[in-house]
Amino acid sequence: MAQLKITQTKSYIGSKQNHRDTLRSLGLKKVNDVVVKEDRPEFRGMVQTVRHLVTVEEVD
Repeated sequence: MAQLKITQTKSYIGSKQNHRDTLRSLGLKKVNDVVVKEDRPEFRGMVQTVRHLVTVEEVD
C-alpha cells in the first residue's frame, strides 16, 4: 500500500484550535517535521483540513 510523506511547512501560530489538534494528531510538532502515514481516507481528511500548513508526497 502507498504511503504519504507529510511535512509541516508553516507554523500553526494564529491557526484555529482544530488545526492545531489535527497537526498534533498527525504527529507534527514544529516546522519541518516529517511523518510517514498510510494512504488511508482518515489521513487524507486530516491533511485536507491543514492543507495550508503542510505538503504531501506519495512514497512507496
